[in-house]
Amino acid sequence: MVLRRTSSPDTGESTHSGDRRVSVLLPLPLSEAYDYRLPDHLLGPPGSFVRVPLGRRELVGVVWGEGGGQVADEKLKDVRARLPAPPMTAPLRDFVDWVAGYTLTPPGAVLRMAMNVPEALEPPRPRTAYGKGSIEPERMTAARARVLAEVADGPPRPAAELARAAGVSPGVVRALADAGVLESVVLSPRAYFETPDWRHPGPTLSAAQKAAADDLAGKVGAACFGVTLLDGVNGAGKTEVYFAAIAEALERGRQALVLLPEIVLGAQWLTRFAARFGAAPAEWHSELTHAQRRDTWRAVADGAARVVVGARSALFLPFSELGVIVVDEEHDASFKQEDGVIYHARDMAVVRGRLEGVPVVLCSATPSLETVTNVEAGRYDRLGLPDRHGRATLPTIEAIDMRNAPLVAGRWISPVLSEALTTTFEAGEQAMLFLNRRGYAPLTLCRACGFRMGCPNCTAWLVEHRHLGRLECHHCGYAARLPDDCPSCGAEDRFAACGPGVERLAEEVAALFPETRLAVMASDTVGGPAAAAELVRRVAAREIDLLIGTQIMAKGHHFPLLTLVGVVDADLGLAGGDLRAAERTYQLLHQVAGRAGRADRPGRVLVQTYMPEHPVMQALVDGDRDRFLRLEAADRRDRGMPPFGRLAAVIVSGPAEDAVRRLARRLSQTAPRDGGVEVLGPAPAPLALLRGRYRYRLLMKTPRETHIQRLLHEWLDNVGPRGGLRVQIDVDPYSFM
Repeated sequence: MVLRRTSSPDTGESTHSGDRRVSVLLPLPLSEAYDYRLPDHLLGPPGSFVRVPLGRRELVGVVWGEGGGQVADEKLKDVRARLPAPPMTAPLRDFVDWVAGYTLTPPGAVLRMAMNVPEALEPPRPRTAYGKGSIEPERMTAARARVLAEVADGPPRPAAELARAAGVSPGVVRALADAGVLESVVLSPRAYFETPDWRHPGPTLSAAQKAAADDLAGKVGAACFGVTLLDGVNGAGKTEVYFAAIAEALERGRQALVLLPEIVLGAQWLTRFAARFGAAPAEWHSELTHAQRRDTWRAVADGAARVVVGARSALFLPFSELGVIVVDEEHDASFKQEDGVIYHARDMAVVRGRLEGVPVVLCSATPSLETVTNVEAGRYDRLGLPDRHGRATLPTIEAIDMRNAPLVAGRWISPVLSEALTTTFEAGEQAMLFLNRRGYAPLTLCRACGFRMGCPNCTAWLVEHRHLGRLECHHCGYAARLPDDCPSCGAEDRFAACGPGVERLAEEVAALFPETRLAVMASDTVGGPAAAAELVRRVAAREIDLLIGTQIMAKGHHFPLLTLVGVVDADLGLAGGDLRAAERTYQLLHQVAGRAGRADRPGRVLVQTYMPEHPVMQALVDGDRDRFLRLEAADRRDRGMPPFGRLAAVIVSGPAEDAVRRLARRLSQTAPRDGGVEVLGPAPAPLALLRGRYRYRLLMKTPRETHIQRLLHEWLDNVGPRGGLRVQIDVDPYSFM
């Protein structure tokens, strides 16, 4: 995308006569940068962060380049200040432009993701710390005594840190300081991030691991762009292999970025990293405090943070010396951003790697069809790890045909799976039950009239969360107590929970195995990184016999004594017409199965399914991933679907359904349909009402070589939605809801 730099904000006349123009991009949903006059005393390189007027406001933006020169000098306003922050690098500015052009998003909206911590643009403030003074308190209390014991031999510490160590409130510390009992010391800003030591000894690698590690290290050492798929079975030791690439980057004075799909659940990954490098990496995810985000952003820009592990948004951090990008579990759908700027972090990681001129490593046991196709076309390299590390072997996978294994009324665990659980517990081993459905029950209905409890804001049923005592919508967050009477017919106490969620499964297990120590692992039961780390620790320490949970259990956990995995409803992800339903179901079930038998004891996986003949189930049981991918690729190629064709979704939404429908129909009537281009729809979205907005979808389908962004521009540029209507574009859609 070529960013236009010819506008100037209409903010009145300037009183200065200088003629140096710069274009400043602001972190707002604007399609172009604005021209400003830059006074000589504020001169700085492109990428400088500057404070500029816009209407009655003053905003911080980025000097994007030279001004366009088409606005009269007398209408320009002056840049008011240049902030003391490292300038945004040229590759990152190019990346912002590229993402904006590809996703058809205003560049300012993309820039906002790259500078979403404004406080980090100011220099870190000095800190006040407190140490032992020369006088004694007039009155000694237990709390004061603990504070004095803490400062007796240690270095000065900030009030909050000292109070936390002594188990008192910060007010106790400040009172002692005011009385002169503690002396205050001004410290320079803390170096928050230790430098990982690439010379720290790591584990002994197998021959296959070492060959792959040497290959990746060589590519990092060559300091040029390329993409490599690290393709290894679950338990093959892929993490230790790409650690070699990180070590090479560190040795050469470069930074490294690792993207994980669920960073809040990366407790074991963080432990392994610290063991390998002797220090923790910087983290970037939504659970950080504002202060942590500020310090991390600044440390990345300054180069103090050498390795960052983060969620997809870490891709927009201001690395100054990037040396390698790793996308772990590259197949995971969590890398797709569905709101705001809609992008896929795996694909954008490849783009940033190309713009930075650094290698990119995509890592997975179940790589996406897009990545496999790129490997087969020669665009990506591939390194294979076909065996588990050490003496561990892959688990056996068996399908339980539920058509021939009827369930006991009110139960969801088949007799075959129940017997396997009994055997596992008697052997002193651990088990995992997987059901990708949160809460107690996905549907609550009245047995008198059939009324179903639905969300008032979305086309979705309310999910019962019995441990919270309420019904919840998993799309908008609406919550309500289950009423005593049916809102439709008024019947009392006639509501029934239909279908199982993980809470209901836990209830069943507790009845079947009352002595078993169990825990539920789902996104609404794991409250952040600390809680996730504690749960993982308890499983590893054998304080839990059975783990019941959703897809977050599938991602990278290593439990040596976990030998049995039971999949309760394997068919759940195959429903509907989602393009990637089969692929995603296979990936998820394969990853879940990979938690079993990762150490010396063999693993067993039991999959409850009503469709054992489905290609997904056949591939799992036979262990033939490549055959499944070939079948999936042939089907997509025949239909011209990604990665062999292009798709873009156009979603029209608004508060009034009639207005949404009319605009969607008008778009359909003006849609391009030449050169093999098809536009399907409009049709109500499966989630026709979402967060109080009605939604209609159109789907553009084109040949692979079509410049789909140009078509979308020509089609939609003249659309001017009014009355709360919104047109959203999703290039390369992953969700069809």
